[in-house]
Amino acid sequence: MSFKVEIGAVNSGTGSSENSYQLVIAGGGPAALSAAIYAARYGIKHLVIESWQPGGQAALTAEIENYPGFSSIAGSDLTNAMKQQATAAGAVFVMETVENAVEENGKILIKTDLGQYTSDYLIIATGAAPATLGVPGEEKYYGRGVSFCATCDAPFFKGKKAIVVGGGDSAVKEALHLTHVVSELGLVHRRDKLRAEPYLAKKLVEHEKVTTWWNSHLAEVTGDDQGVTGVILDTPEGRKHIETNGVFLYVGTVPATEPFKSLVDLDGKKAVVTRNIVGTSNPRVFAAGDVTNNGFRQVVTAVSEGARASAAIFELLESEE
Repeated sequence: MSFKVEIGAVNSGTGSSENSYQLVIAGGGPAALSAAIYAARYGIKHLVIESWQPGGQAALTAEIENYPGFSSIAGSDLTNAMKQQATAAGAVFVMETVENAVEENGKILIKTDLGQYTSDYLIIATGAAPATLGVPGEEKYYGRGVSFCATCDAPFFKGKKAIVVGGGDSAVKEALHLTHVVSELGLVHRRDKLRAEPYLAKKLVEHEKVTTWWNSHLAEVTGDDQGVTGVILDTPEGRKHIETNGVFLYVGTVPATEPFKSLVDLDGKKAVVTRNIVGTSNPRVFAAGDVTNNGFRQVVTAVSEGARASAAIFELLESEE
């Protein structure tokens, strides 16, 4: 059995059959793009609703060194290639923001900032946004020295001092990216050991430009009318004021699940609780990638989950015929 693929213009908000789909994929990162590739190849009538960042957080990663087939590739290059492949396969995209999703009369109703769509099934692949610390000065100096994206903002700190807060893969990868640009780099971590891949952690800690602040916390970001001038750290030796021009925060993520909270079960961290990897508490809703509680948050697993979700929906659609 096959399904007709319709690759035409999408008219938002009309409420007509043109806005009714067998599958809507919410998200634009690797999980969503993989799901789109498989949905298109299966011939499922589908729509991908992307939001602010095509390619998701992966597109903002300077280098990805653990994706099969590439010793190293820029995140934007990898996700652009995925988007091109999905488009070539017949995937249909719109750039809108999902504001709410509910179940009505056996269908999923998805409302966006520009209109609404109905669908038999939904894949939530909206990823996760950077978490904030909520310390004084963080919000005040956001965009004026405080950043969540070294790949985006590194050029502004050429020859200057910067500090990275965090100890996971994202923090270490982006810190390594910054070493190519800044004059000095401080690494602040609340533990005495990095959680990142050992190879990357060793490379960073041994870098000549890097100073580490173990068992330490960012207490405040300080600055003036021009932007960030320093930070205050809580260290084992007491409070210290460190001069810096930039503060890059990698202290975790918050799953982008707010529009879907009435559809599926969420855990205490607001991640979608999955069953059998991509299933959810709602039989018409699947989830893939960093938005889930699956734990191992890598591009390779996100791609796998997106493919599995579309494959599962294809089987369900076949069984309904």
